[in-house]
Amino acid sequence: MSCPVFEADRIRVEIVKAWDEDPIVDLYRAGGWWTETMDKTRLPELIRGSFLFAVAFDPVYGRTIGMGRVISDGLFDAYLQDLIVLPEWRRNGVGRTIAGMLLESCRSRGIKWIGLIAEPGTEAFYRSLGFELMNGYAPMLFLDKI
Repeated sequence: MSCPVFEADRIRVEIVKAWDEDPIVDLYRAGGWWTETMDKTRLPELIRGSFLFAVAFDPVYGRTIGMGRVISDGLFDAYLQDLIVLPEWRRNGVGRTIAGMLLESCRSRGIKWIGLIAEPGTEAFYRSLGFELMNGYAPMLFLDKI
């Protein structure tokens, strides 16, 4: 499926506290971050528990085409997470619009330290938004082996 030309005035990007689970699952699948052992009924909790959760929606096609979220203490630190755009909508400014809204929402609240862990190959995109590599730091993940 090909997407129409991105029209910033047509695509809605909103910060929400609730959204239908099925299109969120589709986005996580598109990002390669969903496994069938995950429980989609927990997604409303994930959305509510996020400091900010943004969705991009095409009302003409009636389709959710992108999302992103921020986790934060609400005061000093924040992490941009789960920025995903459906493949047919990538490279059209949707991800940039979602990220821009989330970053501006953080900055307007006085949050100045905003981090993320970027997938390999996405560094140029995030640099274009103002992110820089954190030299001397290594992302780590806790693996519960018990």
